[in-house]
Amino acid sequence: MNTEKDINIPKMLETLRKTRPIIHHITNYVTVNDCANVTLAIGAAPVMAHAKEEVAEMTSISSALVLNIGTLDPAQIESMLISGKTANEKNIPVILDPCGAGATTLRTESAKKLIKDLKITIIKGNASEIATLADIDAETHGVESGAINTTPEHAARILAEKTGATIIITGKEDIITDKTTTITIRGGSPMTGKITGGGCMAASITASFASIEKDPLIAGTAALTCFNVAQQLAEKKSTGPMDYRKNLIDELYNLTPEKIKDHQNYEKTRYS
Repeated sequence: MNTEKDINIPKMLETLRKTRPIIHHITNYVTVNDCANVTLAIGAAPVMAHAKEEVAEMTSISSALVLNIGTLDPAQIESMLISGKTANEKNIPVILDPCGAGATTLRTESAKKLIKDLKITIIKGNASEIATLADIDAETHGVESGAINTTPEHAARILAEKTGATIIITGKEDIITDKTTTITIRGGSPMTGKITGGGCMAASITASFASIEKDPLIAGTAALTCFNVAQQLAEKKSTGPMDYRKNLIDELYNLTPEKIKDHQNYEKTRYS
């Protein structure tokens, strides 16, 4: 990525809403409705197709693919591999959410197989999931992040070097990195941790921006900035978690250039 390039997030959001790309999900059935709703709210068109008999066809008419192993089983992994290979053949970006990697052998090995067999554009997870895939000691509490034996940025950089993918770690500060640049995004709301699906939603929004922006570092920055701004605005008017969930979707839908410019907070660090 050229770190001197201006990241015009309002312009990217405008492009996304004008083009309304199709985002194919093979995802977590616990949060599938939230993923569909945030994809619609940000301006894209969600599709959720899991059957191996149709995933290749559905992927071929899509502009990005989300693979989320939150409620995985072997049949789902088979569908993910079929869909991912179709995406690779057609140069469609693939976003992997290795939900719960490190918690069980099945989750960890399934995520590693997807990374090995597919060209993944962006891997988005919490710190312990990313550290696990980078072969760094980490503790995972179910699908929630635990302690890791390094800094999140270092874990992300190691995995970026291993895989060639752009890595996103979500947390109190979101970190996006490739082999040369790290972007730290601040903001968001702790209320997101009080509802299910915050990370899954982030993957859907990331895929939406990756469908219209070729540089995954820029796409990830735009996606997480928009998500964090919406979180901040939703928190201000929410009385509890369910109210917050509703307001979060509404704030994504009602994002404007002015709201983004007033609340965006990110910085870039380049390393050799």
